[in-house]
Amino acid sequence: MPHYDVVILGAGAAGMMAGIEAGRRGRSVLLVDHAKYAGEKIRISGGGRCNFTNVNATIEKGRDRFLSQNSRFALSALSRYTPDMFIAMVRDHGITFHEKTLGQLFCDGPATQINTMLLGEMRKAGVTMVLETGVEKVERDESGDGFAVQLTTSSITCDSLIVATGGKSIPKMGATGLGYQLATQFGLRLTDTRPALVPLTFETGALDKLKELSGIAADAIVSHGKTSFEEALLFTHRGLSGPSILQISSYWREGDAIAVDLLPHQDAGEVLRAARKATPKVQVQTVLGSVLPKKLAHLLGEELDMTGMVGDFSDKKLALVEQKLKAWTLKPVGSEGYRTAEVTLGGVDTRDLDAKTLGARNVPGLFFVGEVVDVTGWLGGYNFQWAWASGWAAGQAA
Repeated sequence: MPHYDVVILGAGAAGMMAGIEAGRRGRSVLLVDHAKYAGEKIRISGGGRCNFTNVNATIEKGRDRFLSQNSRFALSALSRYTPDMFIAMVRDHGITFHEKTLGQLFCDGPATQINTMLLGEMRKAGVTMVLETGVEKVERDESGDGFAVQLTTSSITCDSLIVATGGKSIPKMGATGLGYQLATQFGLRLTDTRPALVPLTFETGALDKLKELSGIAADAIVSHGKTSFEEALLFTHRGLSGPSILQISSYWREGDAIAVDLLPHQDAGEVLRAARKATPKVQVQTVLGSVLPKKLAHLLGEELDMTGMVGDFSDKKLALVEQKLKAWTLKPVGSEGYRTAEVTLGGVDTRDLDAKTLGARNVPGLFFVGEVVDVTGWLGGYNFQWAWASGWAAGQAA
């Protein structure tokens, strides 16, 4: 029966990084995945350009940008494998990139360049990879110190096992619950899981009113409680999407409302009062159409009782219009679910993992990395940086 120092389940971002680091240490490494190709989520990420990290995904700037029941858990790995370290690898491979808003780094060319880079680094590190191979069973080996892994093609043993199987998001890309099953099998706790970085949906009545806005985007500040994000908002045939909505979805819960500021950094009252003075016989919707997409302005006028000539609006009524523009309250009924969610919120409970190594506290040799762990980053490269950092940390220890 073949034996390896390290077996890694999952050939995504975290799994490949773990393989590279373990292989560089001279460990014999086998990387296993049931998919046809490695790094499928990398390939489709960032609109095909791969938002491979964020310059702010550091313990100084990004310590509040990773959601977990233990908000400090991710900091150890993030402090030891930084965005600059991954950027250095990207530069070494001649991959050109650019920074978009909010510190997001994207490849100038296709995302497959990142996959090619990682696969090349694995080959240099001596990592063996087998694809289109499922995992049927995992258990302790006869010695009680290592693991016996029954694959669909063979049986193997290993000293260390790294679980990098991801979460439940985007099942068409091969997502499964294997990582959670293995955690439970070996006595680790799980936190509740739910789709995150996902579009929000509305009930039929609300959709009937919003459907004419499908495809329209607007700059907005979207808030849930004390948390808010200022980015684009997109109306869809099912509800709301766009970066601001994806971000707030990680904080939103069923039954909650969200508030939308449609005129960020603008004094809506000043706009309305100036129009009342200069063009009193102009419809309020027309005034709004000068600062908002016209279809959105029309809907707001109808739905929020903003119809009529602006000259007929009293100061009190203008104040109400301003309030609605700055805090339009909407109540989603759900999300589009794992089908379109970029990541899974929740996972393997960090109380049962060592923050430095990502190893299971009570199961020597067992590690969990990446999305399967209860660490979820903001949109914009944070989850990739967690994958690189956690994979690197486990690869250092396995």
